[in-house]
Amino acid sequence: MPDPISWAFSWPYLLAAAVGGYLLGSIPFGLVLTRLAGLGDVRRIGSGNIGATNVLRTGNRSLAAATLFLDGGKGAVAFLVAGLWGPDMALTAGLAAVVGHLFPVWLRFKGGKGVATTIGTLLAAAWPLGLAVCALWLLIAGVTRYSSLAALLSLAASPLLALWISGDQQLAEFAAILALLVWLRHLENIGRLLRGKESKIGQRTEPR
Repeated sequence: MPDPISWAFSWPYLLAAAVGGYLLGSIPFGLVLTRLAGLGDVRRIGSGNIGATNVLRTGNRSLAAATLFLDGGKGAVAFLVAGLWGPDMALTAGLAAVVGHLFPVWLRFKGGKGVATTIGTLLAAAWPLGLAVCALWLLIAGVTRYSSLAALLSLAASPLLALWISGDQQLAEFAAILALLVWLRHLENIGRLLRGKESKIGQRTEPR
């Protein structure tokens, strides 16, 4: 494994990690997979999102599962590959991957909600933390049937979970930044939740 790059010469490498992470994160797997499967543009149904929850509204569970795996995987891969050159590189690439998913240049910066990519990144950063967030998401989603609410609450808890599980302040701050990005991307969902208009998991909707 290469030695961590010193801060004196790190900025070009950090920039490379950021660009690489962003480009990987910006791959819209939900959109690509639904089009390859002949299901059209997933942005024209349900929430208009490109993530796994909206892909599930096509009725194709295997495609939704593949989207979930690939969206989570791109965050994990960005973090782990960049981590070969040091923790700062890993954090930079992981954050950039989430930003890339949220604001992909290929889709005029209108991407997904970042939940799977964020959880994938947290799994790579500290797998006990990632598993705890996954378990909390599953619990809340199972009780409420609201994917957005489960994401908001589980990620809001992630900094506290990071401190409780590892005591790592930097990891907690990283989790907090990712959670903030996801919350900002969910403002419309929060509004619908408050109005009782949010769609539930598996609820099929007509094309827009």
